[in-house]
Amino acid sequence: MADPTEPVAVVAQDAPPKSLHIETALEQNIEKPKPSPALMSPRPGMPQSRKSGMNGPLYMQTANNKVIIRRIKRKGDGPMKNLARWLLDNQTGFSFNIIALLFLTHFCMPKARAFTSKFFTISHYNDKTGRYAIGEHDYYFIVFCMVLFTGLRAGVMEHVLAPLAKLWGISKKKEITRFSEQAWLLVYYFVFWPLGWYIYSTSPYYLNMQELFTNWPIRELSGVSKAYFLAQWAFWLQQVLVINIEERRKDHWQMLTHHFVTIALISCAYYYHQTRIGNLILVLMDLVDIFLPLAKCFKYLGFTTTPDVLFGVFMVTWFFTRHVFYGMACWSVYSDLPKQIPIPCFQGTDDNLIGPFQAPEGWSHLLEPFRNPSGIVCFTDNIRWGFLGCLLFLQVITIAWFITIIQVAIRVLKGGAADDVRSDGEEEEEEEEEEYEYEEAQPLEEEVGVEAIDLKNWERRTGVKRASSSSGVSLPGHSDRKELLGRIGCEKQVE
Repeated sequence: MADPTEPVAVVAQDAPPKSLHIETALEQNIEKPKPSPALMSPRPGMPQSRKSGMNGPLYMQTANNKVIIRRIKRKGDGPMKNLARWLLDNQTGFSFNIIALLFLTHFCMPKARAFTSKFFTISHYNDKTGRYAIGEHDYYFIVFCMVLFTGLRAGVMEHVLAPLAKLWGISKKKEITRFSEQAWLLVYYFVFWPLGWYIYSTSPYYLNMQELFTNWPIRELSGVSKAYFLAQWAFWLQQVLVINIEERRKDHWQMLTHHFVTIALISCAYYYHQTRIGNLILVLMDLVDIFLPLAKCFKYLGFTTTPDVLFGVFMVTWFFTRHVFYGMACWSVYSDLPKQIPIPCFQGTDDNLIGPFQAPEGWSHLLEPFRNPSGIVCFTDNIRWGFLGCLLFLQVITIAWFITIIQVAIRVLKGGAADDVRSDGEEEEEEEEEEYEYEEAQPLEEEVGVEAIDLKNWERRTGVKRASSSSGVSLPGHSDRKELLGRIGCEKQVE
């Protein structure tokens, strides 16, 4: 047997074989091109299994010695998807660059300060009363709060909450993201629920439903109350943006509907001067949003009993605040509001109010509160029924969620865990990222006569010279005779 370390030569016999199967890779170059490590290493999220019948490295070779790459595009990719992906990846930088540009313009361009100051200050201040009216300039502050919340949320999640999750032992990327999202909600509601409770507990309508509608319309608010309402409004608008640029959950459309109804209620309560009932409803709704994120955070941290206990507290709190007390507020809108506002229209500022009087004909007065702080404001029966309809529709959504909560509670009583199936799962999508797939087909073969083998031409192309031999050819780099003959497709099996 020949020494495997010596070059192997194919020696011509009495009669050469009639044909040889020459693989195209051998005809072009004796060595197959090696795919780069970047191509061979799987990207996160790429399927690791190969299709049946595919062997060897993940590339396909043709007669031109090229790698064929098939690009798999995300299902439904388009300009809006790309924009959402860009916003998701650049939330912090995009938001704070806009805020920095705003302040730079404000300090460097004195003539622009009358305009730029509207974004970060509360508008429509009344020097006589020391309070703030409601008007069209409030939209600037809402936009500023939306941008601020977007940057704060992304920055705090990425640079504070995610590192804390890793420090506390959470290793899976999905759980780190979920923990950060729930912890951010805790941060938000730990600030705004106490603030809302402070406004409610120090008000004349504290624990008094009929006082919710007395002295209507109250056309001016304290600075704290106005900032609270506008920030809450901005938060829910920003939440609509969040659920559309981030990974969709199972209850995406329910959440989107809930957010739109909430935004409609806040805007109508604000501009139609029903901020008292609006404050009460926000306090009732926000309390449960402290216990649920807290329970989820403990669950992601690996606790078992604490999340179940917190889930029980959350369930009881949900029932009383979102169904019992909320139902009492809806009943007050139906029963007490007509008694307190028998004649629906007023006009003027808070210190110079004209009315009441009957509603004018037409529909133009419906938009007057949104653009004129001292214009006509009416709360007719049609407006009241529309407002009450939105409240009841929101109640239907919360009832559907409460049914799911009861199902989770039953599973806990049977020995399971308090997993929130309402929103933690994602819809399965065909492709989550743009991917590249590298495939290998069967070798491209050609049947040629032995006289067509032009080794001299191959030497000129590759720069590899044969070892001197009068009776055969020597191919460097192939020390295994069996491997070499197998590559050129000889029918004879060499053992």
